[in-house]
Amino acid sequence: MAATPEQPATATPRRKAGRHRGEGQWAVGHHTPLNGNEQFKKDDDGLNVRTRIETIYSKRGFDSIDPNDLRGRMRWWGLYTQRKPGIDGGKTAVLEPEELDDKFFMLRVRIDGGRLTTQQLRVIGEISQEFARGTADLTDRQNVQYHWIRIEDVPEIWRRLEEVGLSTTEACGDTPRVILGSPVAGIAENEIIDGSPAIDEIQRRFIGNPDFSNLPRKFKSAVSGSPNLDVAHEINDIAFVGVNHPEHGPGFDLWVGGGLSTNPKLGVRLGAWVPLDEVPDVYGGVIGIFRDYGYRRLRTRARLKFLVADWGAEKFRQILEDEYLQRKLVDGPAPEQPAQTWRDHLGVHRQKDGRFYVGFAARVGRVDGSTLTKIAEVAEEHGSGRVRTTAEQKMIVLDVAEDQVDSLVAGLEALDLKVTPSPFRRGTMACTGIEFCKLAIVETKARGASLIDELERRIPEFDHPITININGCPNACARIQVADIGLKGQLMLDENGEQVEGYQVHLGGALGLEAGFGRKVRGLKVTSAELPDYVERVLGKFQEEREDGERFATWAARASAESLS
Repeated sequence: MAATPEQPATATPRRKAGRHRGEGQWAVGHHTPLNGNEQFKKDDDGLNVRTRIETIYSKRGFDSIDPNDLRGRMRWWGLYTQRKPGIDGGKTAVLEPEELDDKFFMLRVRIDGGRLTTQQLRVIGEISQEFARGTADLTDRQNVQYHWIRIEDVPEIWRRLEEVGLSTTEACGDTPRVILGSPVAGIAENEIIDGSPAIDEIQRRFIGNPDFSNLPRKFKSAVSGSPNLDVAHEINDIAFVGVNHPEHGPGFDLWVGGGLSTNPKLGVRLGAWVPLDEVPDVYGGVIGIFRDYGYRRLRTRARLKFLVADWGAEKFRQILEDEYLQRKLVDGPAPEQPAQTWRDHLGVHRQKDGRFYVGFAARVGRVDGSTLTKIAEVAEEHGSGRVRTTAEQKMIVLDVAEDQVDSLVAGLEALDLKVTPSPFRRGTMACTGIEFCKLAIVETKARGASLIDELERRIPEFDHPITININGCPNACARIQVADIGLKGQLMLDENGEQVEGYQVHLGGALGLEAGFGRKVRGLKVTSAELPDYVERVLGKFQEEREDGERFATWAARASAESLS
């Protein structure tokens, strides 16, 4: 470029004072911790905190816990401090952590693949009743979450869980989190391939392994051979999706780099077909890339999705093959469009062995310990010893003989667990919300439950698939960006100028092979009090204006701002 008076030919670009520290990637030599989280992880592996919990904290009480353990390493064992009661949403981003902390914990039980025996479910329910004031929420990652847990009780809870083969290991923290799996793996008539053996081997090799216990941030994964695409593969860091290769047969299509939160990105296909026995190796390669090349400088950019976005699919696959697998992957086909609109397995379905599985819904995943023990009892009374959790905050009873189905359904319905729920109960999810979460701004669970009841009363004839996801803050634990109606909690002013709880509205998001993020209409917010009126109004517009067979998401993409308001 020719020199100008403003920029002489000899000019050099200006740089900020100080040494450039990069993104904190280990693979390029940046091992110096660049934030407090990286420092406490370097100081001591989060897995080591279990010994201190068992030998010190559980004996000396909450006030004895080191702050870096309390708000950091204890997450490696599924423990988060919960929100102190009575702190309103306006204080969430203002108060210091120690001001928000209650002296009780959320404890997350990881349930890889959503697989439980009725014995395990009974133990989960009993622990809830004895140690968690009855709390036990089903999450959209197939886990169960307790609240009101005292540090003094944690060792005994671990003992009881581990006695029946359950764990809280790396249920939270900068670790390989629970592995989502098809809740009907191994039994569904239409299954492409059963991914359960791969989930078991991943658990054995990677969970609780110090080589993978210090990741830049959380690492979410999914393995499913269901043609229903039932594990939200598009929003996981890594996902293996069942496909049939024209030459090699059943296997998995490999996806990487999905995630939501405040900067959502859909996963991308690497175009690679992975046979069942190679899934753990490929998982190891991808998590190794994340550990070694992941961005550690800023927590807001420390998810795998940012590395995938910067590198692109082609480079990511090349690094995976050349540096981690030392071999080329086989090219493969993309998954086919799922035949079912709903991917939650609710209702009564025949298994490939001739027996049946029965899926059912609570309200927004909110159950309790007593209900869980009763589900175990009802299942056993009808010949079943296995249940499953789903990625939609639902549950399934497996292995029911045909002559037992009607009686089982009646037993579940008596517990207010709907086998054939309304579209509103079926499609509404909610995160933990301000009741317990220190990040939340508004109420979610109770709001979602009351919304379901109100919509069932007002528009009982509505029979189209609809997803309504309610989140208490911008972090998208309830997947607001990929719901038909996504509601992001925030504080706002009502018509009287008073500050109240409300939601920013996202419309027309979806998962599946037509996955996309919801549309935000400028200025479209709704107070909690006005929420039933708003949802009723927008669903009414959808029914008036939809074309034959048109989904809500398709309509929302073309509808006028007036119709959506």
